[in-house]
Amino acid sequence: MSQNIYDDPDFFAGYSGLPRSIGGLASAPEWPALRAMLPDVRGLRIVDLGCGFGWFSRWARESGAFRVRGIDVSEKMLERARAATSDDNITYFQADLETMRFRRDCCDLVYSSLVLHYIEDLAALLSKVHTTLVPGGHFVFSIEHPIFMAPRNLAWSRDADGRPIWPLDSYFAEGERTTEWFTPGVVKFHRTMGTTLNALINAGFAIRHVEEFVPSSEQIVAQPELAKERERPMFLLVSAQRV
Repeated sequence: MSQNIYDDPDFFAGYSGLPRSIGGLASAPEWPALRAMLPDVRGLRIVDLGCGFGWFSRWARESGAFRVRGIDVSEKMLERARAATSDDNITYFQADLETMRFRRDCCDLVYSSLVLHYIEDLAALLSKVHTTLVPGGHFVFSIEHPIFMAPRNLAWSRDADGRPIWPLDSYFAEGERTTEWFTPGVVKFHRTMGTTLNALINAGFAIRHVEEFVPSSEQIVAQPELAKERERPMFLLVSAQRV
């Protein structure tokens, strides 16, 4: 069963204070790049895996999607999503992505933002995503970049010019990483980029686009704290298609 850290009161309070939690998609620096990888959502049946506060689910409907189903393991996240949504064609469900069953050939797009690095058996989930998509359906997702996730010791220092020096160790030692983020004991699963992309191919997907997110110069001018993200990629964005 997946860890449900988002229902921990301290974690939830910390996460709720993030810019992306307050301002939604417009406050997520990777969103413009991720949005560019999406198909035209007009008329599509969409599943939002790890929907959180429902920001993408609402955006998809506002952009013309026919129907959106948001799925999350966290009841606290879903409570917030439901409170912010007044649309009968958006429905939210609480479920563990590790164990839930997916209906066959029932949607045109599966979207997932920063969720799959919490999944232990990624191959099994990708197989289910492939099954639930219609032939030609799209799967677009973001995860923490493997370079960002790899270090077992997350401490970092600065060089003589004050730029951050990020540790890179244990990249090929795949598996569980227990970190502290708002609270201790947050469990994620590190995989190399090759493992992730090959898992998609083995599940029957054709990879359409891969992007190692880096903030633009314009974004850094607007948010100077993003400058450190140019030292190493923080997010991996992938677009794939069921063939």
